[in-house]
Amino acid sequence: MLIREAVADDWPRIWPFWHRIVAAAETYAWDPETSEDDARALWMSPAKRVYVAEDATGTVVGSAYLTPNYGGPAARVANAGFMVDPHRTGEGIGRALAEHVLAEARAHGYRAMVFNAVVETNPAVALWTSLGFTVLGTVPEAFDHPRHGRVGLHIMYRSLDQAGSGAGHR
Repeated sequence: MLIREAVADDWPRIWPFWHRIVAAAETYAWDPETSEDDARALWMSPAKRVYVAEDATGTVVGSAYLTPNYGGPAARVANAGFMVDPHRTGEGIGRALAEHVLAEARAHGYRAMVFNAVVETNPAVALWTSLGFTVLGTVPEAFDHPRHGRVGLHIMYRSLDQAGSGAGHR
């Protein structure tokens, strides 16, 4: 698998799985009816570093972005988003993208990463935990899940110090 920075021409290859994931309304707190133009502006924003994962045939099977979570004096805290083609789950694509984005975040001087709204029923919670993220808190019943009803949204954190631990936050 190749992970590389995305180019504008990658969007038509990202959009089909981006749309399926967001329209399912199970893992992202974005409007399930987001138009393609709005989705492109959201995901491919010039303020973000966007990456794609390609399989051996050159098919884009996942994408991620890296961006500051805050501005000003807190701009060294990163945020990221991840999407893997639902037909390709379980192949290690999400973990590979996550490891790549964590390394990129460190390389670009970020000291920590925060996820602001991780749906507590999202299977990726186990991935983030295995990569050193901790749940700082949960906003109860903040997300209307189509199958589980009202569920919480986790705020997750990880230090990006050289030791790579999630410890040391205040």
